[in-house]
Amino acid sequence: MSLVITILVLLLVVAISGAVTRLLPVKLPTPLVQIGLGALLARPFGMSVQFDPDLFLMLFIPPLLFADGWRIPKRELFLLRGPILALSVGLVFFTIVGVGYFVHWMIPTVPLAVAFALAAVLSPTDAVAVSSITGGTKMPSRLMHVLSGEALFNDASGLVALQFAVVAEMTGHFSLKSATVDFALMAGGGIAAGWLVGQAFGIFRRRLVRWSGEMDPPSQVVLLLLLPFAAYLLAEHFDVSGILAAVTAGITLNYTDIRKGTYYATRMQTGAVWSMVEFTFNGLIFILLGLQLPGIVDGAKLDLAQAGGGHLWYLAGYVVAITLALVILRFIWVWVSIRFALLRSLRRGEQRPKAGTRLIWTTSLAGVRGAITMAGVLSLPMMKGHLPFPTRDLMIFLATGVILSTLCFGAVGLPLLVKGLKLPGEDPRVREERKARALVAEAALRAIGDEQKRVEGEGDENAIALASHVAARVMSDYQQRLEAAGEEGDVPQKARAEAGTERVMRLAALRAERQELYALRRKHDINDETLRTLLREVDLAEAALSGMHAA
Repeated sequence: MSLVITILVLLLVVAISGAVTRLLPVKLPTPLVQIGLGALLARPFGMSVQFDPDLFLMLFIPPLLFADGWRIPKRELFLLRGPILALSVGLVFFTIVGVGYFVHWMIPTVPLAVAFALAAVLSPTDAVAVSSITGGTKMPSRLMHVLSGEALFNDASGLVALQFAVVAEMTGHFSLKSATVDFALMAGGGIAAGWLVGQAFGIFRRRLVRWSGEMDPPSQVVLLLLLPFAAYLLAEHFDVSGILAAVTAGITLNYTDIRKGTYYATRMQTGAVWSMVEFTFNGLIFILLGLQLPGIVDGAKLDLAQAGGGHLWYLAGYVVAITLALVILRFIWVWVSIRFALLRSLRRGEQRPKAGTRLIWTTSLAGVRGAITMAGVLSLPMMKGHLPFPTRDLMIFLATGVILSTLCFGAVGLPLLVKGLKLPGEDPRVREERKARALVAEAALRAIGDEQKRVEGEGDENAIALASHVAARVMSDYQQRLEAAGEEGDVPQKARAEAGTERVMRLAALRAERQELYALRRKHDINDETLRTLLREVDLAEAALSGMHAA
């Protein structure tokens, strides 16, 4: 019963954390608020949670990475593959080597393999935390795509590197050649396992739909929730990377859905459920971090002893030094990568816009550590044979401090750097969305015309007259959309003004419909089922209008 109550309390705190963030007089990132709420649960209320590292890793990592792989824009992932791979693979190993040797030099009591393990868990970044930090200041979309792609793949590369570092510490043996071969096998096997599970699920779902008609959307969503765990467990069973399997399964399923299509009800429910899962799991990890925080602070003397002694403020100095090392190494890597890309473009005779120092600093501070780092450091084994794992508590303290430091540094610096930041060659999302709206409106007009011709060829005079009347009414709506989606000019500007005015009036009408429905329910003129049915129609119409306005 106590476990059930603990879970319910944690979920309650996750649910209210968003409201608490908005109510605070000072704008703080949601992860920091969740960490604070977790600390409040631990100290005044005495709540504590014991971790099983393997269970923790398996429970939290697969769904988060699967959701990232499923949601990330695949076109941008391909077009920006160069900078994404440079950050998610090259920078990860650059960080592991640089920070690993730096930590071992700064704290000699930390074995080199353990220092590499700490650097490995600090290498993954958190794009979700970056979004919450920037607040109302919008990050340039191309930069956000790069950061999201980096966060997707450096989670995998960092956590796989962590596994090698832990094995090296546990066994006392490490061979670069053997590790390279094993890494390739683990990565390739994990990708293959994730692709296999994603493809198998797509085939299985289509067969079920073919045999039984449209499959119940909630059933599909439940199967989808199990998919990342299936990919992870299959890969781990064959001793390959379950982390990469979860990522690949998400990417594969996205391509399967695009190629074969899915029913609208399933799409809507799936998007809503995964948004809830991501928010809940990310929130739980930060709240669990907050729960550990008082104990971590109370154990500072033990951590200091593991670090070789000295004053307590040494620990804070270690955290700040590691955070600065991460930022500086990231700055160096990005600067060198951009200069290398410029030189390569010059050799090819291509014109490439230069990236300013402000962009490099923005990218450097955007390397915020978050949920994956916390999950990774808590997954460190507690025992090495019959002895405690070396400096495990110190590693948790340092990783926790770095998470808090990067969140704070980012919360202060990123909004200032991002404000007014524009990238040369920024992707033309607004223009391409407008073009897509024009093309789909044209397709709809053609389909209405074809249907009208079919009715004229098969129906009687009454049916033909009715079809002509209805087609004219529907066509006028699509014609207005087509005009509003045109290029800049007097006619499109007027059409957009008309569309905007019509949208305001339709929204007012829909809200009046909703209020009237509630009034009818209060008077018992309709029952709850009728209310839900009609409210869903109103909500879908309002969501469509809101989406058009956002474009």
